[in-house]
Amino acid sequence: VLPSDENGEDAGYLVEYLDGGKANHPDFVGYISWSPADVFEKAYRKTNGLTFGLAIEALKLGKNVSRAGWNGKGMWLFIIQGSNDIAKLNGYGFGEMLNEPTFRDAIFMKTVDNQLVPWTASQSDVLAEDWLIVE
Repeated sequence: VLPSDENGEDAGYLVEYLDGGKANHPDFVGYISWSPADVFEKAYRKTNGLTFGLAIEALKLGKNVSRAGWNGKGMWLFIIQGSNDIAKLNGYGFGEMLNEPTFRDAIFMKTVDNQLVPWTASQSDVLAEDWLIVE
């Protein structure tokens, strides 16, 4: 099911985008487009999951993320929004105290033993491409 303006004899890839584009063919749910092989292979590459940058973007969207390579299962990261969550838990955030502190967003880890701890990325985490969104 090739777009009408493409030659089926050309090497390439039929790509279906499921991220909000309007369907343009009755046999597909998402928007489809034909990508010549050389263009596609320059723009895309195989990976085992998300890059660190994409994992951070997912965190910013409110998703939980984890690495496939982490030994402990049941571990994931999430963002606690400082001004909205931490401040109110500690009685702050209402502007009633003189010099009231400002709480910043922070990444936390839910550990295997069900604890929440602040998290900082290691070099391995930053360079890894096995990040996953945890539902």
